[in-house]
Amino acid sequence: MDSSSGYESVSDEFLVRRGRAPFTGIGANEVRNWARGLPPKSSVIDIGCGPGYPLTAILVEEELDVFAIDGSPAFVEAFRRNLPGVPILCEAVQDSPMFKRTFDAALAWGLIFLLNVEDQHRLIRRFSEILRPGGRLLFTSPAVPATWIDVMTNLESVSLGAENYRALLRDAGLTICAEYEDEGENHYYDALRDSL
Repeated sequence: MDSSSGYESVSDEFLVRRGRAPFTGIGANEVRNWARGLPPKSSVIDIGCGPGYPLTAILVEEELDVFAIDGSPAFVEAFRRNLPGVPILCEAVQDSPMFKRTFDAALAWGLIFLLNVEDQHRLIRRFSEILRPGGRLLFTSPAVPATWIDVMTNLESVSLGAENYRALLRDAGLTICAEYEDEGENHYYDALRDSL
């Protein structure tokens, strides 16, 4: 199994396109605003972090306690150069122990739709397990159910659609706080783990 959802094979091209400028690009404003809504020094895990730019770097800049996971060895190597000292695991997100701890928040930008349907269901349940009560989750996936071929990897991507994501989150003990889109038409799901 390719732990990087096809991105290891296109890592050089990806790093040229989105692996350098630290604090700009599609999604940067939305992630910054979300990070600023977290309590100071919150622990945050960036799941499918890529090389760390721009989004993980924003979490670090906002002085959060950041952890990261990515399945691409090339991305993890670039991440370690870009953000030395930030703990990162090189593992498939589907099987990762997620540092064997819980977090105040989790970010999964541009990731979930790269996974097959079963793995998406499992990851949403896993979000509930790794978030502390009251913890925040931010992830992206199209609001409309769709299947398409990823332009970089030529592999199938699947959006379950907003209605299905809302139901899966609710079943996992997470409540949607907000949904919105950015200038790149990425659809965001901002959810809160229910308190016990």
